[in-house]
Amino acid sequence: MRLFFALSALLAVVSSGHAAEKNRYNVLFIAIDDLRPELACYGSKMAQSPCLDAFAGTALQFNRQYVAVPTCGASRFALLTGRWPISSGITNGNQSAYQGKAALNPELQPGAQTMPEMFRRSGYKTVCIGKISHTADGRVYAYNGEGDGRDELPHAWDSLATPLGPWKRGWGVFFAYEGGRHREDGQGHEDLMEFVVEKDTDLPDGLMADASIAQLQEFAKSGERFFMGLGFFKPHLPFVALQSDWDALEEAYQRGDFHLPGKASDKPDTDYWHKSGEFYRYAFPFTKEQPLARDAAALARRGYAACVRYSDRQVGKVLDALDASGLAENTIVVVWGDHGWHLGEQQIWGKHSPLERALRSVCMIRVPGMATAGQETNALVESTDLYPTLRDLCAPGFSETAFPLDGTSLVPLLDGSAESVRDVAVSHWGNAVSIRSDRHRLVYRVKQGEIASVELFDLTRGADAEHEANPDPEVVARLTAGFDARARTAGSAEKR
Repeated sequence: MRLFFALSALLAVVSSGHAAEKNRYNVLFIAIDDLRPELACYGSKMAQSPCLDAFAGTALQFNRQYVAVPTCGASRFALLTGRWPISSGITNGNQSAYQGKAALNPELQPGAQTMPEMFRRSGYKTVCIGKISHTADGRVYAYNGEGDGRDELPHAWDSLATPLGPWKRGWGVFFAYEGGRHREDGQGHEDLMEFVVEKDTDLPDGLMADASIAQLQEFAKSGERFFMGLGFFKPHLPFVALQSDWDALEEAYQRGDFHLPGKASDKPDTDYWHKSGEFYRYAFPFTKEQPLARDAAALARRGYAACVRYSDRQVGKVLDALDASGLAENTIVVVWGDHGWHLGEQQIWGKHSPLERALRSVCMIRVPGMATAGQETNALVESTDLYPTLRDLCAPGFSETAFPLDGTSLVPLLDGSAESVRDVAVSHWGNAVSIRSDRHRLVYRVKQGEIASVELFDLTRGADAEHEANPDPEVVARLTAGFDARARTAGSAEKR
């Protein structure tokens, strides 16, 4: 068996020169952590996102893209492997997505186990800057810095190039505050918000933008085909950006743009799904209570928006550098959020729910010369669709994959030859299966392999209708038809 793997590796190397001749495009894949569609181009009234809005004018904007699992590691695992949770068994958790029975094999396999490995086997130079898989720099370390430092995605990257700055290690840059302090340094630095620095490079995302710009300039000189994964951290907690990002939102705050509608006392029964545990672990600059007072909630939402403003600027700098390098004319650019985020709606702060706001995220794709540039689509798509899409766009003869890809190529949407590619988008959270159709969201729980509860929400009335369940038996029967296997698998996955 080892001989077989060795021969496979040799063949991959020998064929890489031929593959490079037919590889059509470079790929710049930009992942932004915890970014829900809170951008002006998606209709947000509280966002200042001029760079991403401008990019949307050159790309196809997917208005209804849904992630496989509403948490960082598992969502990225699904995207990077092109596998549904039913296939991998990963329906929640972060580190568990890369460990245990579902872990990627550290030995070289006959086919690529992940999307960047597929590109690497096919003759591309692959570079990871920031958070693309679960860990903040692509290396396996615990939050306390202990670990073996191995590549989280085996055989995927030629270079792990995340700049660590004064934070010194991966989880330090991910949970960073000003001056090298971070949430996991044991010094009690756990403030929900901090807006004190003056320069973009005083924080990790600014350093990563500069590092990626330098890398693009190198590629422009070398002429190598590349797949670069650039994973920005903000707006993930804690809410940390420049003081100018916070100040720029003062007028909008005074105008009431960040205030949630309704009364502060409105508190639906959300304990069924969520306790906002990550959010409430931080020290608040206002009274910590649940639900938050209306003005306190507005300040927290302003903090999120300030981080979006900061990340937007970093993306803009990188895209400007791509244009200046001359590489834009043959580079596919993907901007993707790894899941959504509740910003106090339904009294939830965070992801980790099977509901619309946790599962819907940003997705924009630009292909050179595309017919749909500057357009939007309301087609239902899943994040697992990105792997086969990039494979089909770049080279149909790409390296074989270790697992069958569960997603559906989005090329017919990108070239304008189709208006839809799927009827529903399916997501998982623990033992819950969440099905999004054109009009409804159906959520059902699984216990001991059987469907235990069903909730149906009519989303033509907006995402807030998700605490007004009205199970129409005919609609439930239609949406669950064919998904019983997924339900039963989700139930058994929790026992692994």
